[in-house]
Amino acid sequence: MTTWDGPTPPAAQPLGLSGWALVLLRGVPMAVVVFGGLAVLLLIRQIERPLCGLDRPVTPWITQGVCRTVLRIFGLRLRVSGPRMKGPGAIVANHSSWLDIFVLNSRKNIYFVSKAEVAGWPGIGWLARATGTVFIKRDRREAKAQMALFEERLMHGHRLLFFPEGTSTDGLRVLPFKTTLFGAFYSDRLEHALQMQAVSVVYHAPKGREPAFYGWWGDMDFGSSLLRMLGTWRHGSVDLLYHPPVRVDHFANRKSLAAHLEKEVRSGHHAAQG
Repeated sequence: MTTWDGPTPPAAQPLGLSGWALVLLRGVPMAVVVFGGLAVLLLIRQIERPLCGLDRPVTPWITQGVCRTVLRIFGLRLRVSGPRMKGPGAIVANHSSWLDIFVLNSRKNIYFVSKAEVAGWPGIGWLARATGTVFIKRDRREAKAQMALFEERLMHGHRLLFFPEGTSTDGLRVLPFKTTLFGAFYSDRLEHALQMQAVSVVYHAPKGREPAFYGWWGDMDFGSSLLRMLGTWRHGSVDLLYHPPVRVDHFANRKSLAAHLEKEVRSGHHAAQG
């Protein structure tokens, strides 16, 4: 996976006997919850799909329940603040880690927008497809196709969420937003009907650990990062700050819209870091 090329990630620390014991104590129930929830979701989707088509009145709640349970298994404390968006809309957030998927899914029924290659990843790709992730190619030549896809999903009441930074980081900063995807929301059907909401995701490391403890970047692989999360005795916390939703048609173009939402995410991130 291509990630932000920032400072060299910290070297992996040996887990020790107690760490490996925690990996088992947390990893087994986590696997049961994630893959058991996936099995239930796929079963219910077999009924939901022919009756409701793209609409998913039941299965997103399973995803939300699974993600909340996984955070409890980790012991990662979650604090949420800010207004809830009502009506059709999309969400943007800063991106620090694969943990963002569990954190953001635990509070809202959302569908992530992800690069197309993720669909082929073992494990993660299967989960992403099952939970309704929208896969796209980050290519301006695909703009019309992306617009049509977003229209279809949003008009069915789906809340789409994407990471405009285009990569994950060490969690200590917000990178400049890439504006390409924002153009898809300026279609005739969406521009005057849609809201967008910025969300700041801010992790606080466990006591005595490096500030970038929850970051995922550079050549860090998923497996070692997962073991680190499972094997940490006492976790820190994460703040989820929802900023006031704004209407797309209040901004002249994708660049002004992206600039406003980036400013909101950046200010919330800075404030929550203290």
